[in-house]
Amino acid sequence: MNKLLDGKVAVITGAARGMGESEARLFAEQGAQVVLADILDDEGETVAQDIGDAAHYVHLDVSQEEGWQCLVANTIKRLGKIDILINNAAVLHFSALEHTPLEDYMRVISINQVGTFLGMKTVTPHMKEKKSGSIINVSSVDGLKGSNGLLVYAASKWAVRGMTKAAAAELGHSGIRVNSIHPGGVNTAMSPGDDPGVQAYFKKTPLGRVGEPNEVANMALFLGSEMGSYCTGGEYVVDGGMVPCELMVGLPGAEALS
Repeated sequence: MNKLLDGKVAVITGAARGMGESEARLFAEQGAQVVLADILDDEGETVAQDIGDAAHYVHLDVSQEEGWQCLVANTIKRLGKIDILINNAAVLHFSALEHTPLEDYMRVISINQVGTFLGMKTVTPHMKEKKSGSIINVSSVDGLKGSNGLLVYAASKWAVRGMTKAAAAELGHSGIRVNSIHPGGVNTAMSPGDDPGVQAYFKKTPLGRVGEPNEVANMALFLGSEMGSYCTGGEYVVDGGMVPCELMVGLPGAEALS
């Protein structure tokens, strides 16, 4: 039976754990060759080995343009092409506005925002040449709203949302689709589902629980495959109803920043 990603090559950043790991595993199950990119080398190598021959781990600091250039060139040399890019790598940062050092702001922006920009920029010439491609940028519900204590993170994720729409408008005529995913609380190292405060907070959402990484991966699969062939410039919310039902309060711990 044909799989949804038979013959595809996907590059996924932040793939050593969490949502990126789930995306890598699901994409490989669906027939893709997957390049896992991260700075967590031990974890990334372990995941790639567990997936098997369909997975290849590469060390990548997403904020460095030279690293992106090497990754794209080496992937094309080794696997022949890149069909899908998932810009998933990100860091979360809590701080009150007045107590946020510029270096902390720039660190978050360099990973979450600049990393996404560099990924799109570097893969675009190749995707244009082959006249097809799917770029999936992982933003956040905080790219749709604001949360107490998350100004820096929100700034980066709103930027990802805006860059996605601009890139979709620019690249659509070249056969390249660009979309953003906006997860709410997901059971990862950033928002551990077994934390009592996290559990209590997400009980307030309509679905009453923290999301799981595979639920975000399923959305990425839709956008990366031909199922999403007429989708570009869209923002796809995977949040258990948090944003549409206007749950606008901050995450656990944010009240201490007020």
